[in-house]
Amino acid sequence: MDMMPRSSKPSPGQRALADALARGDAAMGTAITRLPARNYTDSHRFAREQGSLFDRLPLLLGPSALLPSPNLAVTHDDYGVPLIISRDGDGQVHVMANVCRHRGTRLLDVAGPVPATRIVCPYHAWAYRADGALASLPRAECFPGLDKAAHGLTHFPSIESGGLIWFARDPGADFANEAALAPDLDAFGLAALHLYKRKTHAVAANWKLVIDAFLENYHVQRLHAATIAPFFADGITVADQIGRHQRAAVGRADYLSEIDRDDWPALRRAVTYTYQLFPNSVVIVSPDYINLLIAMPQAVGTTLVEDLMLISEAPQTNDAEAHWRRSWDLLDEGTFGTEDFGAAALGQSGLESGLIDEILLGTLEDGVAGFHARIEAAL
Repeated sequence: MDMMPRSSKPSPGQRALADALARGDAAMGTAITRLPARNYTDSHRFAREQGSLFDRLPLLLGPSALLPSPNLAVTHDDYGVPLIISRDGDGQVHVMANVCRHRGTRLLDVAGPVPATRIVCPYHAWAYRADGALASLPRAECFPGLDKAAHGLTHFPSIESGGLIWFARDPGADFANEAALAPDLDAFGLAALHLYKRKTHAVAANWKLVIDAFLENYHVQRLHAATIAPFFADGITVADQIGRHQRAAVGRADYLSEIDRDDWPALRRAVTYTYQLFPNSVVIVSPDYINLLIAMPQAVGTTLVEDLMLISEAPQTNDAEAHWRRSWDLLDEGTFGTEDFGAAALGQSGLESGLIDEILLGTLEDGVAGFHARIEAAL
């Protein structure tokens, strides 16, 4: 299959990590880090995280490919807020409450994107445009003095940047960190990709256990021995930060071969870039597709994880469909769904036993330690 569309060269930060890999630098700590086991099991801690992180910071909703053309809308409920994500006739994205301004009825109740030239309430047929403006209401004379302009759908702060859509509950949220990701994401051509598949997994684990798995490759040769381990070199990774977000580069099995690091496609075949989008999302860039994983906490020991796979274009042939289906099955059903999420659930079960007071992070798990340090700073 063709490689995904991209720029002709990496961003300066991506190139710097590749150079660090070539020099043999490693993202390793210098000592063991200890974390309290209760960080994953304590309901009061969970409530603090909700207030300080999920109620305040920008949260990833999905890729631009959720809404591939104007005048479309899709619903989103997994952050505990009923949302409509829409793209208006001019292509602008809006994130709005999925609640009619008349009597509070849920407006849309669908799983996939739907036309949104008019979003019509199923109860009394109040109609809204794709930008949330109130377009019409039956028997308008029954609402004397109603200012239609003041009764559009409630909007949340949002941004579309680098092919990703973000929103925040906090009216004063700052999206500068999210905008700073754009040069890296544009290098992968993320905004132009096609959404191949999406699936939501219910994982019986704290949301941080899900994210932890993507911040170290100490487990890759062990947990993933039967799936993706042969593609990667053991423990060969470097990392830095873009604002509050972490960027990492992991060496594939042939990364030590002679590579022209100015040849972006060749570099992409030798290095896998992974982004931990703080607080709760991960972008994993394979040579010819991208996975987004969004971990949405439901309770202290329950998380919904949405996996979205992006490819260069919709499959045009049966062979193309079979190719992408194999890639999807390898990661979503095998690597992520069975191995990573299964390990997170086993970890939650062990921690909830109360038989250990702390967990240990070795020097190859320094990315996990850094993630938890950023959480502590936010709390």
